[in-house]
Amino acid sequence: MKLLLDENLPHRLYKDFPAEHPAYSAKFMGWEGLKNGELLSKMIEENFDALVTWDHNIEFQQNFKNYPVTVFCFHTPDSKYETLKPLVSKIISAINQGVKSGVVSIE
Repeated sequence: MKLLLDENLPHRLYKDFPAEHPAYSAKFMGWEGLKNGELLSKMIEENFDALVTWDHNIEFQQNFKNYPVTVFCFHTPDSKYETLKPLVSKIISAINQGVKSGVVSIE
């Protein structure tokens, strides 16, 4: 599964994903500042399967029937690298169990 890390996440988090699920940051892709709808459209154009974000409002702002991607949303007190790094394994576990389009909460 090809993953995009939203700009609200630490850039270096991409290194914590295994090679079979490559992660790219929005910064690396040059997609900083895009609104969620634009970002999701770009993801689909570039064959990304999932977005990883800390944006707790995305599931209420977007209609995921229009965007066939999975969105992993961290629900943590902050978006610091030290807080999020241990939760990468939960994302990998969810991928391995099979996920569908829409929002998956990661706590």
